[in-house]
Amino acid sequence: MCQLLGMNCNVPTDICFSFSGFRARGGLTDHHRDGWGIAFFEGRGVRVFLDPAPSAHSPVAELVKHYPIRSLNVIAHIRKATQGEVRLENTHPFQRELWGRYWIFAHNGNLKDFAPSLSGRFTPVGTTDSELAFCFIMDTLAQRFGDGAPTPEALFAALRELACEIGRLGEFNFLLSDGDWLFVHCSSRLCYIVRQAPFPLAHLSDEDLTVDFNEVTTPEDRVAVIATTALTDNEAWNDIPAGTLIAFQNGHPVELGPGATVAQNYPRTAAGDSSHNA
Repeated sequence: MCQLLGMNCNVPTDICFSFSGFRARGGLTDHHRDGWGIAFFEGRGVRVFLDPAPSAHSPVAELVKHYPIRSLNVIAHIRKATQGEVRLENTHPFQRELWGRYWIFAHNGNLKDFAPSLSGRFTPVGTTDSELAFCFIMDTLAQRFGDGAPTPEALFAALRELACEIGRLGEFNFLLSDGDWLFVHCSSRLCYIVRQAPFPLAHLSDEDLTVDFNEVTTPEDRVAVIATTALTDNEAWNDIPAGTLIAFQNGHPVELGPGATVAQNYPRTAAGDSSHNA
């Protein structure tokens, strides 16, 4: 299956450590060779890096690995293609503007017979079911709430409805952010960890790299990392129940309302074992 990586923090933080292990899954420790991308929110702007080449061998990924971009919200994706050719325009994450803010979206799964009607305000550039789902979400939100952004609770409720509607057609794990909130939907498999003082000594699963977060953080820092499968082998990650939408802000989950959606009961096996991809 494709691999998702998200980060949400209470202070701008770089993702170099997590990305080092995540990147290896794109052709080195796993078989996701069909492109990768990462987006960093910086104020109201977004810095996006995309490459249809395998992340484990991408010079762009090597740059990102050593480039300490600090952000409150980050979304990354490593692709194993099922719908859409291996091209730049089909590489996640995708970006659109709504209510004067950029939105970033990445999806893992395979939506069968998904052919929604769109108003024309948001249209796909590529040919993936993922980008089509993103456009449908943006289109629905724009029509429902008009020119003004809703409250976080109303937005969460709308996203839950959409996750249910779209999720009935197949596996629909996704990360979505407007730079303020990070919305995480687990259709089949996702997990997260919240790192805060006292910070752990963390060791990557996919690369022999260890970091002592106490040396690079302050006692007030809090960082939530979300991934398809755990990135470290010496920390306790929390499995997100299949069929759950969660909102993250300031480095931890925030209760905005009921989050139950539609579960797809694919096995929670090792990273490359599932045949359901996007």
